This record gives sequence, structure tokens and C-alpha cells, in this order.
Amino acid sequence: MKELSELKLKVLDLLREDARRNPELLATLLGASLEEVKTAIRELEEEHIIVKYATVVNSSKLDDEKVTALIEVQITPERGRGFEAIAERIYLFSQVKSVYLMSGAYDLLVEVEGRNLKEVASFVSDKLSPLESVLSTKTHFILKKYKQDGIIFEDHEEDRRLVISP
Repeated sequence: MKELSELKLKVLDLLREDARRNPELLATLLGASLEEVKTAIRELEEEHIIVKYATVVNSSKLDDEKVTALIEVQITPERGRGFEAIAERIYLFSQVKSVYLMSGAYDLLVEVEGRNLKEVASFVSDKLSPLESVLSTKTHFILKKYKQDGIIFEDHEEDRRLVISP
């Protein structure tokens, strides 16, 4: 694991908050030169520390909502490769959005997205469960997202009650 400079850590923190911040703004916020910031960003990208700039979408505001499921998967690790080989087979499916190695009652947590419940169910029964190393699966459908990547999706009305003081 590589130790990062203070500037790179600060750049990462600011880009995590808002990936649209341009190098000029970052330089101003950090009190650094534009060249230092551009170099830090380029190096972070080249080292694959920054892998992608993404947009967080509140899908409940769209008409074409997709179904998301979190699937607990118990597996038998492969000799010599452990969990890596089966994790790779799973994450290569187009329906799979994320795969995590977990501690606890199951081995992998797989996030899957589909157009509807039937499509996700078909993925689990036709593609995931039949894999040789898969011992069991438990599927949990996400009914509503309240917060994702630090972003709260709920629209909150400001409390407009009058303050009463004694």
C-alpha cells in the first residue's frame, strides 16, 4: 500500500465530495499552485487510485427505475486462488455492479441491477447459483434508497415552527 502526500489526500477528499471541482478551484481551496494540483490528479489517475469520476443518481425520480438486489453468497474457495477466481467469474457478468469479500456468515456480497424482479431472479437462478463454487445465495431487494455515497435522497422541508421561549 502506498503512502500519499498530504496534497494528494486533500485532493482526494475534495474530489470525493464533488468530482466536478476543477483543478483551478482545488488549487484555490488548498492554497497550492495549479501545476501541483494537476500533477497530483494526474498521478492519482495513473496509479489507479482515482479510477472513475461518477454521478450519483436518485433513481426514484426517474420513470425507468431499475431493481437492485444485494445477494449474500457462500462459496467454496479454490485451492491456490482462494476467493479471487470465483469473485472474478461473478464480477464479469454485466448485471453485477459490485462484489465485496465479506467477513461473517457469508463470503461475498454481490450487488446486481436489473429491469425488474424477474430479471434479477433469473440472474440468480440461471447464472449465479449454478456456479460450481457457489454453495448458497440469499437475495435482498432494495425497496428504497435513503442515502448513497454520502448523499441523502429525501427532500426535507425546513422546520417552520415558531420557537417558544419561557
